[in-house]
Amino acid sequence: MTVTLRTASSEDDLVAVGRVHQRSRVAAYAGILSASTLALRTEEAFGEWWTERYRWEKDTHRLTLAVDSSGEVIGFSYVGPSETPGAVELYAIHVLPSALGTGVGRQLMVDALTSLAALGEPRAVLWVLEANSRARDFYVAGGWKPDGATREEPVNGEPVAQLRYMIDLRRAFS
Repeated sequence: MTVTLRTASSEDDLVAVGRVHQRSRVAAYAGILSASTLALRTEEAFGEWWTERYRWEKDTHRLTLAVDSSGEVIGFSYVGPSETPGAVELYAIHVLPSALGTGVGRQLMVDALTSLAALGEPRAVLWVLEANSRARDFYVAGGWKPDGATREEPVNGEPVAQLRYMIDLRRAFS
């Protein structure tokens, strides 16, 4: 699969991100979150959410799109500053279910690590649903390690256990 990575640049891009986010989330979180929770946000609602979020964060965050040869957005990553002292954060990597296992997620990961390193902190963190073993395995394969921090955060009002993973950005590029 031929994929190009580029920075989001238009409202159409953000609508596409909403579509990918919703489809990816429904597939990844089936069996983790209730069906009613997963049904609460439509593709359109996610597109509106991303449009609003990126309006406020575009100067400090980077939204990278994975685009296939037909021009369809099939994945994205989102990085930026973190509330964790001395760290930057990988907020999201989402790929359409039809593109899982094709290497698109790995391309987004490599690009995200480069973007994170450019933000100048020595380490990066991310939060992942504790029950999402596929995502946890993906991050471990990319060099991330659980650092022992946990939290419970609501997803559309449903509480979900999360684990924090960390990567030393100085070692990731040595």
